[in-house]
Amino acid sequence: MAIKEKLQEFFKPIDMTEGSPVGQIMKFTIPMLIGNFAQQLYNTADSVIVGRFVGDNALAAVGSAGPILNLLIVLFIGISVGAGIIVAQYFGARDRENLSRAIGSCIVLTGAASLILMIVAPLIAQPMLRLLNTPDSIIGWCRQYLVILFLGAAGSGYYNILSGVLRGLGDSFSALMYLLAATLLNIVLDYIFVAHLGLGVPGVALATIIAQFISAILCLRRLTKMKDIFELRREHLRPDPANMGRLIRLGLPSGVTQAIFSMSMIVVQSLTNSFGEQFIAANVIVMRVDGFVMLPAFSFGSAMTTYAGQNVGAQKLDRVEKGARDGTLTAMGVSAALTALILLFGRHIMGIFTETQSLIDLSFAMMRIIAVGYIAMEVTQCLSGVMRGAGDTMTPMWISLLTSVLIRVPAAYLLVALTKSPEMPDGNSAMLFVSLLLSWCTGALLTFIAYRRGKWRRFVNSPEGGGEE
Repeated sequence: MAIKEKLQEFFKPIDMTEGSPVGQIMKFTIPMLIGNFAQQLYNTADSVIVGRFVGDNALAAVGSAGPILNLLIVLFIGISVGAGIIVAQYFGARDRENLSRAIGSCIVLTGAASLILMIVAPLIAQPMLRLLNTPDSIIGWCRQYLVILFLGAAGSGYYNILSGVLRGLGDSFSALMYLLAATLLNIVLDYIFVAHLGLGVPGVALATIIAQFISAILCLRRLTKMKDIFELRREHLRPDPANMGRLIRLGLPSGVTQAIFSMSMIVVQSLTNSFGEQFIAANVIVMRVDGFVMLPAFSFGSAMTTYAGQNVGAQKLDRVEKGARDGTLTAMGVSAALTALILLFGRHIMGIFTETQSLIDLSFAMMRIIAVGYIAMEVTQCLSGVMRGAGDTMTPMWISLLTSVLIRVPAAYLLVALTKSPEMPDGNSAMLFVSLLLSWCTGALLTFIAYRRGKWRRFVNSPEGGGEE
């Protein structure tokens, strides 16, 4: 009985408008951090299994498909962010009817976005891969991987949006449990499809979409049982112009931000591809490890969005500011410790993906360049999360535009060009990671300045919670 009560307490949505700010943030962040860790295992399991059982080129193929995949799922990212903000604000304001309508609008909008992606994306995958100068040795695998994932886009879309709704309601634990189950299934299916059935790269894509559909179904089932907080009747599943307008208005800047980031990654990917298959594979390994080191930043950032959203809805500006300060400092400490571990044991971690020693050495050398940038990313994600939660989604978008497009991309091409020599006719590939570090540190500085200037505070007294410009 005690265990059942403990589980019920864990599953209970968190009201972040009361109690210790940093305590509530940590209580919300820890399940999300574990969940993001599990989410990262989706891509990492794909990479490890194809790298071990198919080869380094298959590893490069899965990684090369990533920027295109990220670019084409920005619709879901935008809806998810907008949903989290609106749900958190209505939950903080105790507005049951509008909360019900908002959740219904999320479900309708996600269905439309999924349909668009399933039709359009498979048609443009091959031309985009050609545009990126993807080597002929891996382009076939890249296309197969992308087409399968896009045809299963509804599972990924609904999981991301519905888990965003759960987090907006303060329930990060439920989404965590469902994600852990789906991640375990994904890893098992990866092994069966690739190691035993010999399906190769298409096998890991098939395993991913099956697992994502299951996690989406579990999230929907959980929401239908939260009748004490909101209702999900048939009339709530009709397009609601007011809530759909707010979803788009609040979520579009984040979607655009991700699109900008993905476009910059695609442009840089073209430069990455010019260094050959081994550097592509090294870049994949670094980005997979990077995904784990970034987990505290993204987890604390999402927690700060929900925290700020609920307290803005409750008109508690003092709690927003205290939580922003304490949460950011805590996140920086966590990231510093994790970065130190990565630097100490990095070579062993790189060895999980491949047995090729030269590839392990190259990957670790690139990882050392960007290590200090992870602490800077904590500042960017946490303070951007506060601004988004308050309704100011435009400022983080402009900062991302500046750092990703006007700093990262030109710096990458310029630094590579400046390092060309007879010994390195294509330039120094390490400059790609130096440019990334430069953009991260600049983003942290600009985000801190924007937060201190306080444009986001004007949204606190706005009745629409982000309806102002």
